[in-house]
Amino acid sequence: MSNLSERLQGLKNSGRKGLIVYITAGYPNYETTLTTALAMEKEGADVIEIGIPFSDPIADGPVIQKAATMALKAGATTAKSIELIKEIRRTSTIPLVIMTYVNSILGYGMEKFIASFAAAGINGIIVPDLPIEESELLEGICSKEGIDLIQLIAPTTTEQRIHTIGQKAKGFLYCVSNTGVTGVRNIDYGEIGSIMQTARQVTVVPLAIGFGIGTPEGALAAAQYADAVIVGSAILEKLTNEGVSGVRGLVKSIREKLDEESGRCENNSKSN
Repeated sequence: MSNLSERLQGLKNSGRKGLIVYITAGYPNYETTLTTALAMEKEGADVIEIGIPFSDPIADGPVIQKAATMALKAGATTAKSIELIKEIRRTSTIPLVIMTYVNSILGYGMEKFIASFAAAGINGIIVPDLPIEESELLEGICSKEGIDLIQLIAPTTTEQRIHTIGQKAKGFLYCVSNTGVTGVRNIDYGEIGSIMQTARQVTVVPLAIGFGIGTPEGALAAAQYADAVIVGSAILEKLTNEGVSGVRGLVKSIREKLDEESGRCENNSKSN
């Protein structure tokens, strides 16, 4: 079992929901990214997902796109993002996942990209524009370097495709809550919830819901169906408008809401 799965499975076994938080590397600068990452861990984040800035992030909504654009304008590079991972690892053992795109990997060199981030200390990688049919492009390299290649499913994923993806899932399965891009919105998680029921029949890795979650209440609603929730755009909005202190407050409030519900469910179970 990987470090990612172990952390999330351990939470599940203890009756808690995992909290995965996203931040863009180099936004608004690398020093702030580092400070924010460590602050989020302190406030209860279980996994940190770090986006590597890319000029055409097709899966990302306006908030993350803007952060990536500003980071690139400020001089963000793959090499600097690798150094960021190393800095986080100087004081933290929290599972780290990077989110990037195929062109960034190919441009840097596949083996060099994966090996460099692995040596820096990442545990997993998400490549949203890499379909399952082409995942073998990175599977061998990731396996060699001990990195989990995170797979994704969405409300439109067919049952047959879920079976195929589930068999290759490692770390955790990223369950996209809707057919749009990232960004905070009101979502009925029941649709992806039914898809996740199918996924649970074909994989033992933890399931995490992402896209659209921006409040403690939204996180709680999504957590009914998942082992973990992923919060991204809301983190960047807080960072933009309120700085690191705003991010601290949001992460803390979501962690408390998830734990509050976990405690309530545990008490109900004991009383029954």
